[in-house]
Amino acid sequence: MEAVLIAVDTNLLVYAHRPECPGHSQAKTCLTDLAEGAGRWGIPQHCLIEFVGVVTNPRIWAAPSSNEACLDQVDAWLESPTAEVLEEGPGFWSTFSGVVKQAGVRGGAVHDARIAACCREHGVRELLTCDRDFSRYPWLKVRNPLVADPLR
Repeated sequence: MEAVLIAVDTNLLVYAHRPECPGHSQAKTCLTDLAEGAGRWGIPQHCLIEFVGVVTNPRIWAAPSSNEACLDQVDAWLESPTAEVLEEGPGFWSTFSGVVKQAGVRGGAVHDARIAACCREHGVRELLTCDRDFSRYPWLKVRNPLVADPLR
């Protein structure tokens, strides 16, 4: 299996889906460019689940997304022939525990370690995110497409 070159974090999915978010148009353009491009890209399964939880949360949004709207959005992203869901495989625990030990994370930072471990497991070279916490994983190139568009 060929390595996935680019992965997308939850926050970028949220910004692309919710028009009221700062950076919405840049995030939407970034995902459109990925979906229409020739390069392989993926979304960690955990990020998809978190996306659904965030955009449907009435404590975050005055008018949260409906289940149908956000699930349709995920389906649309995954219709791209170059997209895939990055699932945690049978050896994930070993990868995850190694990432946690290497980065020395605990508490809330463990969530990002899970995403980083999933990226490592799938050979991801670059993670598109607006989160600075991924800088603790030196083997994973991190880019914020809302600051500088990495795809152009």
